Amino acid sequence: MDFKNPVFLASGTFEYGLIYKNVTKKMGAIFTKGITLQPRKGNPPPRIYEAACGLINSVGLENPGVKLFREEVLPRMRELKTKIFVNVAGFALDDFVKIVGELDSRVDGFELNVSCPNVKTGGVAFGRDPEICAEVVTNVRRVTKLPIIVKLTTNFCDPLAIGRRCVAAGADGLSLINTLHAMAFDVVQKRVLITGGLSGPAIKPVALFCVHRLRDLGVPLIGMGGIMSGRDAYEFLLAGASAVSIGSATLRDPYAPLRILKEFEKIVKRLGWEAGKDG
Repeated sequence: MDFKNPVFLASGTFEYGLIYKNVTKKMGAIFTKGITLQPRKGNPPPRIYEAACGLINSVGLENPGVKLFREEVLPRMRELKTKIFVNVAGFALDDFVKIVGELDSRVDGFELNVSCPNVKTGGVAFGRDPEICAEVVTNVRRVTKLPIIVKLTTNFCDPLAIGRRCVAAGADGLSLINTLHAMAFDVVQKRVLITGGLSGPAIKPVALFCVHRLRDLGVPLIGMGGIMSGRDAYEFLLAGASAVSIGSATLRDPYAPLRILKEFEKIVKRLGWEAGKDG
């Protein structure tokens, strides 16, 4: 699959790309918010908490459900002329198959979300078990010929073991990493304020390590986690990624992906695309 560039919009932080259309149009691809079989209201507030060098989110996969997404949201996204990958979030194995079946041939590919840390069922529990992940991929592969990307977690598991099984089961690529388990306290009330997933610059070193660890699996890797500049993106290239996704940076500045893409292209022109091949 050819992309206009290797800088993508990560799932969860840019909604469906319809608010800042001039940004979405210039990116290589957009990965939608997690889409579930049925509509979800998400978690109660607080949903976002600023942490040192990052943020904790506990949105809880708020989305309109696959049928409303297909009928009302997706047609508007197609007008943006940017590759669309739907982030598929299931709470049971059959959910993934049903969602992909509803959307097959209408999008450019799927990102299987087996690693969301802020929902109580499914989510990251799937992502820790290599056999369950492989089963999800195998089942989805039966109902689509479109590219399948699996979004991996590093929460209490080895993403290499998970990634290897997913590739063997038919995955075309891997996204890593998803957010890390995190928590913050209200010191006045002496209680937990938020539990969710940590993202932002704080997790970039972990993400780089994971990408580098999986670089020899023989499939494209999409690196993400704390990319705030073109230099950050280039580090993921050195680690072994074929593309990068911008997430938390867009919450601070929705136009950040344009700046990051421009910076990244300048660095690649100066230092070369293959710089990290033997690194």
